[in-house]
Amino acid sequence: MMAGTALTPLIGLAQDNKLKNWAGNYTYSTSRLQPASSVEETRALIRQYDRMKVLGTRHCFNNIADSNHHLVSLLSMNKVIALDKHRNTVTVESGIRYGELAVFLEDNGYALHNLASLPHISVAGGCITGTHGSGVNNANLSSEVRALQLITAAGDTVSFSREKNSELFTGAVVNLGGLGVITQMTLAVQPTYQIRQYVYENLPMQQLEHHFEEIMSAGYSVSLFTLWRNRNIDEVWIKSRVGDGATFGQQHEFFGATAATKNVHPIPGMPAENCTPQMGVPGPWHERLPHFKMGFTPSGGHELQTEYFVPREYSYAAIKAVEQLHDKVSPHLLISEIRCIAADDLWMSPCYHQPSTTLHFTWKPDWPAVSKVLPLIEEQLAPFHAKPHWAKLFTVSHQRLQSLYKRMPDFQELLRHYDPKGKFRNDYLDKNIFGA
Repeated sequence: MMAGTALTPLIGLAQDNKLKNWAGNYTYSTSRLQPASSVEETRALIRQYDRMKVLGTRHCFNNIADSNHHLVSLLSMNKVIALDKHRNTVTVESGIRYGELAVFLEDNGYALHNLASLPHISVAGGCITGTHGSGVNNANLSSEVRALQLITAAGDTVSFSREKNSELFTGAVVNLGGLGVITQMTLAVQPTYQIRQYVYENLPMQQLEHHFEEIMSAGYSVSLFTLWRNRNIDEVWIKSRVGDGATFGQQHEFFGATAATKNVHPIPGMPAENCTPQMGVPGPWHERLPHFKMGFTPSGGHELQTEYFVPREYSYAAIKAVEQLHDKVSPHLLISEIRCIAADDLWMSPCYHQPSTTLHFTWKPDWPAVSKVLPLIEEQLAPFHAKPHWAKLFTVSHQRLQSLYKRMPDFQELLRHYDPKGKFRNDYLDKNIFGA
């Protein structure tokens, strides 16, 4: 549903003739993948199939985009439809990737408010799963959606917008692939800007107890990377907008961490050439906000991912709770990232009316081991009302999810209204949303 690398074939099968996700950890239940290159072709497929799911660039780590019946790809529907300079919006086809859209916007003097760590993810996939970047004042990617158009289970075209039907709109954006097939989205844009990023190494974790807000507010976007060893934050990435009044400047020391002397990779020991430039060298927003360059394999490649959102006021307590599991977490970890996200008003967003801090885990590709660790982490984070990322690995029950999402009953009704026969339902929605 989200993204693969720019080097991955658009639609491909693994060598064993099974369709897999980007990281290789998930094998889809069918290899029947039908491309659609227009709204008319998409509508025809929707009317043809009784059960189906849209499969995007396959960056999800669980079965959210899976189907036992038919999969449809809209990745060839990746065009920019319109750039409205009066309303400061851009309308795109849903298959476009953020990296592709960013180049178009930059060429025309515009930018998005933020990007995720990977520019490879598709716009629709990123928005409907509540995916995010970082920044205490930056809400997630879906917060910038201004309108969307989709085809319902009946084959009808329906539009939602913040201006015309704002209540339904706030339920429709983060829809987990259950509302219909999105064919286009309209996003807010702003004038282009430049970013410079600095990296600091070995921040004592204890500094977060009394200086968390100050550290996470040091730049426009800040990420902390840790292996949960020695009560240490291994790397602090600070991204600042060039020209802002409070632009972060180069300094030798940052709360006890020391400035990196060369470009680094978030995962220790990995070469940095796939990462976006550091060392304070300014560059366009889309070449600095992601951690990884568009044209290269991002992150570690073969990996598993998990992420939990906690209310901002519990940040240090949640970090401390996970640190207590360091002996169980660290052996299976490639890296962990801590970020902040502003609140939004989208029903199924993990940040619904809640400024959040996220604890992200990139695991070694060993699901039997990771599956034993996740319940331990979730138990530690339960007192802090932690919500899992919808597109990543978790074991949180439906009952627990329903207690965390006050608008879930409304969302269930929204899905039933537009998809009464469950054409877009799958095991993921049945279990996590409807409790079946």
